[in-house]
Amino acid sequence: MSQINASASGTYAFDDQFKVNRLGYGTMQLTGEGTWGPYDDPNNAVSVIKKAVDLGINFFDTADSYGPWFADRYLAEGLKSASNRDEIFISDKVGQTRQGPGVWTPHGEPNYLRQQVEVSLMTLGIDHEDLLFLHRIDSHFSVAEQVGELKKLQDEGKIKHIGLSQVTVGQIKEAQKYAKIDAVENLYNVSDHRDDDVLDYAESQHMAFVPWFPLNTGKLTGANSPLAKIADKYKASPAQIALAWLLKRSGNVLQIPGTSSVAHLEDNVAAASIKLSDDDFKAITNLGVSNR
Repeated sequence: MSQINASASGTYAFDDQFKVNRLGYGTMQLTGEGTWGPYDDPNNAVSVIKKAVDLGINFFDTADSYGPWFADRYLAEGLKSASNRDEIFISDKVGQTRQGPGVWTPHGEPNYLRQQVEVSLMTLGIDHEDLLFLHRIDSHFSVAEQVGELKKLQDEGKIKHIGLSQVTVGQIKEAQKYAKIDAVENLYNVSDHRDDDVLDYAESQHMAFVPWFPLNTGKLTGANSPLAKIADKYKASPAQIALAWLLKRSGNVLQIPGTSSVAHLEDNVAAASIKLSDDDFKAITNLGVSNR
């Protein structure tokens, strides 16, 4: 385990200064049950962030709604002492309100989005967002209003890159009328890749594609399952194969598997070194649900 490093996953460049290893870390699990309230062991949460940095992770995904803001606090504390802090990048999200455990309500009123960016900057201890996602498009406000407000913040220097989360190709094209979209974060994994068209469009536009729920293997695991047999071939776990499949799927894929366990974190990063054959990649692809 001492030899593993996220750099084995390859890199993706948003611009000349914003270049990251393609296997990152998501903070969503560093909260209470239902992504609500504080994590029950804050010191461990900070330790996981520090270990992620030690393992070469330089791309961290978070959101104001995780907790809300508890995950951001642990992330800020964990990165505070990083010797390479200026080489570590954060993707953040705004546009979801929380009313309790497991409750998520989109809210895209422009002044609210601006408020959340400002508070997140203070909470994370940064002067700009490297990458800011609109967490969900709110049907009560136009895309022009929501993305337009993020563009204003970008023009003010508070956001470097703008992204969209859980969107269709049509919604991306609409948003592109009002700002340059540099990333998309959608549900996508080895078991469910019905958003193949979104990933392909993102790739064609040089947008990063960040799959959330990347470790969902659905019903593809089990002692005699095809995915388990391929995992045995590579002396890996099905979860590691699922991450390796995502890395091979496209060069614009940035992964953010989350965990509150250092051991699981090490297992996830170890997947960066697994290189699937073309035949195994195709076999795994055919196991999942796709729109193709």
